[in-house]
Amino acid sequence: MSAMPISTPKPQDVTQKVADALALAIHEHRLAPGTKLGEDEIGEIYNVSRTVVRAALQSLAHVQLVEIQRNKGAFVASPTPREAREVFEARALLEPRTARSAASRATPHDIEILKDHIAQEHAAMDAGDNGRALNLSGRFHIELARIADQDTIGRFIETLIARSSLVIALYWRRESALCESHAHHALVQSIADGDEQNAEELMRSHLVDLNSALDLRDRPVQAQNLRELLQTTAE
Repeated sequence: MSAMPISTPKPQDVTQKVADALALAIHEHRLAPGTKLGEDEIGEIYNVSRTVVRAALQSLAHVQLVEIQRNKGAFVASPTPREAREVFEARALLEPRTARSAASRATPHDIEILKDHIAQEHAAMDAGDNGRALNLSGRFHIELARIADQDTIGRFIETLIARSSLVIALYWRRESALCESHAHHALVQSIADGDEQNAEELMRSHLVDLNSALDLRDRPVQAQNLRELLQTTAE
């Protein structure tokens, strides 16, 4: 009887795994904006070739999480104050209407998903894992776009949420970069009630509050140890 062939991961699967790990580290603010992403060091951390790392960084550059500078290498993206304002202006245009649509379309199962999402967010906060809580907070807004069944707008919102994570890492002036504890609960209740007008108004107010917490002044980039910051995602 012949031996079963040993399957090996496809190159694109390995690339996606590295890209996902780096993206998570950025969203959870373990990798700050402006951090240099050395190909050799990342390759050693994840035990992959420079070709794989380069492809992963290119994919992250495509969604604006990474900036690739000629003759300098790759860096975690650093939105300028102007870009930060534009990100939240775009969200203010799109997300209130998305919340309205979600209120008209949400099923009981969707509401349970949102409530579970909030529970995970608060559990992360209680555990002191603000980076994970922040990432979950952003994913909550993406989940609303899914419920609204707006594929094209949803893709825009997902990109804006990714940029928002970078903006918050740079310019947030409060102690934590988390949504107000009551905001998501109130939104879910309005959506569960099918109250389209209130859901739209709550989202608009929520985004104004987030924007008001930004201090749009240039911040110095702090040196970071990639191996130490990425070790948990490489294991």
